[in-house]
Amino acid sequence: MAWRRTLVICVLALSCGTTADAGPWAEVGDAQTRSDVELAAAYGLVNNVTMQWPAPWTGILGSLQDERQTDELPPEVREAAARLLAKGREAVHVGRAHAEIAIDATNTPATVRGYDALGRGKAQAQAVYEYVSSDAAVRLAVGSQTLNRGDKQGLVFDDSYIAARIDGMIVYAGYLQRWWGPGWISAMSLSNNARPMPQIGFSRVQTDQSRSWLLSWLGPWQAEIMVGLMDGPRTDINTGYVAVRVDINPLPGLEIAGSRTTQICGRHHDCRPLVNYFTLSNDDQHVNSTNDQGSIELRYTNSVFSQPFALYAQLMNEDSSPLVHSVTSKLFGGSVWLPFRGLTGRLTLEYANSLPTEDLWGGRIFHGSAYNNTRYTDGMRYRKRTLGFSLDSDSVLYSAQASVIDPEQRTWTLTYHRALVSSSLNTFGNIITNTPVRFNALEARLSLPMRWGDYAARIDASGRWQSDQPRPEQGSALAVEVALRFGI
Repeated sequence: MAWRRTLVICVLALSCGTTADAGPWAEVGDAQTRSDVELAAAYGLVNNVTMQWPAPWTGILGSLQDERQTDELPPEVREAAARLLAKGREAVHVGRAHAEIAIDATNTPATVRGYDALGRGKAQAQAVYEYVSSDAAVRLAVGSQTLNRGDKQGLVFDDSYIAARIDGMIVYAGYLQRWWGPGWISAMSLSNNARPMPQIGFSRVQTDQSRSWLLSWLGPWQAEIMVGLMDGPRTDINTGYVAVRVDINPLPGLEIAGSRTTQICGRHHDCRPLVNYFTLSNDDQHVNSTNDQGSIELRYTNSVFSQPFALYAQLMNEDSSPLVHSVTSKLFGGSVWLPFRGLTGRLTLEYANSLPTEDLWGGRIFHGSAYNNTRYTDGMRYRKRTLGFSLDSDSVLYSAQASVIDPEQRTWTLTYHRALVSSSLNTFGNIITNTPVRFNALEARLSLPMRWGDYAARIDASGRWQSDQPRPEQGSALAVEVALRFGI
């Protein structure tokens, strides 16, 4: 109850007024906006801090205000910058009120959930009201979803928040989705796979380089601290969750990030937050009383023959040491942007592996260590979904994704997955399957925006085929999913 009271107090405090404009974020799930940001960053139009979402629109727009800088750039880059300007200016427009209805339905939810994932259940609906004033941004989202064995909450407030800008910081409270990492298909430590938990936190408004001689070497940078409550049914009820992240751009094209996520307190656990959080040792002689994960991320952007590309990696450690006995899961990938006859294409190849190796560079495999913990038996999961990798522990995923956007902003996406879910040596088990399973999956998707004056809508239609299913289900599966968003 103390956590709940703290959240309510922070919400009320934020609503009491501040002294600066506040605008909402470029939110998790909008693949077109993220692709545009990455393409613009590759040409220096925005700061190359692109591995942390949601991203404040004010930071994205900061470098794009002078539209003349795009005159000498390729057409696809100018188009990406124009889309970002239009969308961002609408989002941060003071006095703007926005209402929206969203509906999603499918016969079988997707097993693999990437950055642009749709619904988590067979059906869900949501009504949204958002308002941006001169001193705050408020979003109220009320929804309902079909129930499943892991989540019995029918009435949900996902994506609701209140935020204020105070001296260069965004302070917020609510239910924000996150994606921390460079991957398009997977994020190892924190993603949109699980529903967002109630949380409070703050981050920088801008990502500009510091003027301080002590910090200027970091280049453009972002930092965020979030404290959440893992409520709902679990063994260790009302577990606290702390996430800290720093993202820097010290050299042109090079982005480096580090984060630490921690489960702390909750029923059955010693609760001295400051003492427990800063006790970093974790060995047989000095066992800490928290469950921690650390993430190291790298992303490098450049161009070859005028074609921009990005190479990236994410290393998630289950132990306190970043190098030795780190118990490391890994993600590697790359993207290239390919213009073709007025179209802008993005091709991404990605590999994710939650079979942790003893050291950063390899060694003995620690089966079942990813997302599991002997003290916090629910592990790094919220409402029976993994906070990071959608295939949970002891799993490997190979993915290829091709996405194309045309001048009318229609987006076609084709994705292939080869998945190896869990292993027979995983004694902790895997949250999505009773026994190990291997499958191929293919998804084709169309995102179609429409507008009539002040009314706007977007339809996402997806068709999926999967050669096998997580147990206890068996056999191939065909699925169709349709999502509609209608707003004014």
